Amino acid sequence: MMLMSSSNGVVKAEFDHDELIILVKLNCLIDVLILLKNHPICKFEQLMDLCGVDYPYRQKRFDVVYNLLSVTLNQRIRIIVHTDEKEPVPSVHHLWKNATWWERECYDMFGVLFSGQPDLRRILTDYGFDGHPLRKDFPVTGYVEVRYDADQNKVIYEPVHLTQEMRDFDFDSPWEGIVTLPGDEKIHEKRQNIKPYSI
Repeated sequence: MMLMSSSNGVVKAEFDHDELIILVKLNCLIDVLILLKNHPICKFEQLMDLCGVDYPYRQKRFDVVYNLLSVTLNQRIRIIVHTDEKEPVPSVHHLWKNATWWERECYDMFGVLFSGQPDLRRILTDYGFDGHPLRKDFPVTGYVEVRYDADQNKVIYEPVHLTQEMRDFDFDSPWEGIVTLPGDEKIHEKRQNIKPYSI
């Protein structure tokens, strides 16, 4: 295939479930996407999805994933680029108009920056929201809770206050000690061999 060259910016290409997945250098992303959209043997006219994936222990912790569809040829392809919190990914809103919505969502949920995107603002969270909720290091509880106060006739932001303490789950049967269920003996055997999970 003509894309299978490092001179074209392709780092790696593989098939998974009959779909071609290509890892591309960030600085070659636009050239590769223009080729895939416009070349007569590709014709990937539609951007079906653009999303982020967080790998917090990797130096370039984010993948930005582009899922493209060729309606003409009935083919799909996935393009992936790596980036970090500071290095922006070139916007593709000039290639596919719907990319603005996807890029805003990726920015809102992961904090990925898109250079050349004229409308890079939050789309799913509130304007004053702190953090990016789909990052792996974002707390499950969030930072604030929001409620409507009828007395003040407005929305109130308060520090998170849990009605019960966060619990550590040991993955045992919730009925342990009350009822003996078939298979409980396996849980006790496994427990001796399980090491605690740490982040």
